[in-house]
Amino acid sequence: MSTLETTIDVPLTVTEYGSIRIKGSRVSLDSIIYNYKLGATAEHIAYSFPSLSLADIHLAIAYYLTHREEVEEYLRQQEAEEDAIRQQIESDPEYQKRKTEFRERILARWAARQKEANPVTSE
Repeated sequence: MSTLETTIDVPLTVTEYGSIRIKGSRVSLDSIIYNYKLGATAEHIAYSFPSLSLADIHLAIAYYLTHREEVEEYLRQQEAEEDAIRQQIESDPEYQKRKTEFRERILARWAARQKEANPVTSE
C-alpha cells in the first residue's frame, strides 16, 4: 500500500514590507485572489501569470478558501495602505504641478495631431 501525504506546503511568503507573494515570484496573493473573485479559473490566472505553476495557483486559491477571514482582513489592510500612499502622493504640490504640465503636453500634442489630420483648406 502506498503512503498518502496529508500535508501540502502553501507556496506563500511574506515580504519585508508585509505583502504576501507566491514563493519564487513577484506575483502577490492579492493579484491571484482579485482575479479569482472576478471569476477567473486557475487556468486563466496561469495564463495571466506565466511565471506561476498551475499547482501554486490552486494552492493559493485553496489557502484563500480555507482562510477567507484572515485573507480578507489582509486585503483590506493592503487597500487601506494603498489609499494612504495614493493620498500622500496626490496631495504633494510638486506632483500636482507635474501632473498638470503632463496633461497640458498631451492636450497640445492631441490638438496638433488633430490639426494635421484635418487641415483647414482655404479656397
